[in-house]
Amino acid sequence: MRSLPVPDPGVADHRTPGRFLWWLARGQWQTLLGGMFFGIVWMSCQAVMPAVLGRAIDRGVAARDEQQLVVWAGVMLGIGLLQAVTGIMRHRFAVTNWLTASYRVVQLTTRQSVRLGGSLPRKVSTGEVIAIGTTDLDHIGNVMDVTARFSGAIVSFLLVSTILLTTSVQLGLVVLIGVPLLLLLMGPLLKPLQARSATERQMRSDLSNTGTDIVGGLRVLRGIGGEGVFLGRYRRESQATRTAAVEVARLQSVLDALQVFLPGIFVVLVVWLGARSAVAGEISAGELVAFYGYSAFLMLPLRTATEFANKLIRGRVAASRVCRVLALDPDVVEPASPAPTPAPLAELRDARSGLRVRPGTLTAIVSERPDDSAHLADRLGLCAAEQDDEVSLGGTPLTSLPHAVVRERVMVSDTGATLFAGRLGDRLDEHGRGGVEAAIATASAEDVLEALPDGLDTVVTEKGRSFSGGQRQRLVLARALTADPEVLVLVEPTSAVDAHTEARIASRLRAHRAGRTTVVTTVSPLLLDAVDEVAFLVDDQVVATGTHADLLASHPDYRAVVVRDVEVSA
Repeated sequence: MRSLPVPDPGVADHRTPGRFLWWLARGQWQTLLGGMFFGIVWMSCQAVMPAVLGRAIDRGVAARDEQQLVVWAGVMLGIGLLQAVTGIMRHRFAVTNWLTASYRVVQLTTRQSVRLGGSLPRKVSTGEVIAIGTTDLDHIGNVMDVTARFSGAIVSFLLVSTILLTTSVQLGLVVLIGVPLLLLLMGPLLKPLQARSATERQMRSDLSNTGTDIVGGLRVLRGIGGEGVFLGRYRRESQATRTAAVEVARLQSVLDALQVFLPGIFVVLVVWLGARSAVAGEISAGELVAFYGYSAFLMLPLRTATEFANKLIRGRVAASRVCRVLALDPDVVEPASPAPTPAPLAELRDARSGLRVRPGTLTAIVSERPDDSAHLADRLGLCAAEQDDEVSLGGTPLTSLPHAVVRERVMVSDTGATLFAGRLGDRLDEHGRGGVEAAIATASAEDVLEALPDGLDTVVTEKGRSFSGGQRQRLVLARALTADPEVLVLVEPTSAVDAHTEARIASRLRAHRAGRTTVVTTVSPLLLDAVDEVAFLVDDQVVATGTHADLLASHPDYRAVVVRDVEVSA
């Protein structure tokens, strides 16, 4: 499929579901018009077929005129061939419209996820995004799909009404008045259907969240014996969601039944009136057959109209969820007037905490509370929920720089970083810069690679769950080292490995990052022994800086934090 022109999510009209659907329709108006054109011709061919059949009966069969019979049979053949061709084209355009709308929603949601970055999990749940990618885009695509048939239904209804009025005013008025009346009778069901669909959609999203939480924390649950508790919780939510889905299906079944029952009554009424007119001599036998054909055909426009209303309701519910995600703004927005890019090897500084990271050095941040040092690391990379102008690179606030520049020069790799599914070599070298082997050696992950039958060609499972915690942490470290940014911020990069592996990583990290700036948050003496400078953080303030040995000798609080960590590890 060709690349679809999708603007930035912030440009998309997401104020209301109706405007969003209209915005999508405007973006694919050529294929929508094509589908509507072929839908109108296709359904119009079906609409005029009873009239042609009636002419063939009156002028060919009843009049015993073989020439007229052949002529009208040829007309029916031509209309049938045109109906077949336009039906094929209508279906092709309908599928194209469905795919185009669905993938534009995927592109918009994906770009919005990238735009939000670290703000995404703080603003919207995983289950909500999953539901958009599994069910919502399907409902939105269905709206674009049914548009072609709905336009054909409107035109064919007007065409049949005109033909009937020219033949019998009574039957024409019955059709013109009866069809809208049938739609009005089904109207009261549409609003409750929309409300129940919205409730069921929210419960499905919540259920996806619960399932994601259980899968993500399965190892922890097994360790504490909590599988039964979460199984019971998932079972209750699943049953509640099933009950909500049954309520939607119950109302939907009533609507579907009415789509058959009411048009059936309408067909009986039209045939009865036509039969009376034929007995009275007001219409011919061929016209009676045509009336019956019109009555049977009118079931198609009626069902199409109700199908359109049903899919439009579901599409609006889905669009409202998409709009909610598109309306979100990242915690840190792009600067209106970006500042000039700082020179290479610039100093990274945080005025709030007093941290100063000299260019080209390996600096450690130590804190009694790991959350404080991790939060500072997020602020250094413009990843925190709240961001101000106090973090600067070369004297320029990070908030004044384009986000692409910040992401290129400053990278934060925290303990929550995961491996995406795919070929391992591609996952480690996502920027295509090479040096994977050297990064693996620095991360002391050679044994992980050797244990894999296909080496770097091994396909990584979702979130790297096939690896142990220590293996995954080392591979994440290797990925960060392969990216080779100017400033690399590592949050507890060795917390899940043994002491021997940690010692090897500490001894290799300095050489691998020579000439570039590296910041590590840790309380491990093995790592602290290998760094150039240590910043001791207390209550979000740097209270002391120096080498690890100097701080051990001169700062009792620092010594208490580091020595306690050694005792806990022992």
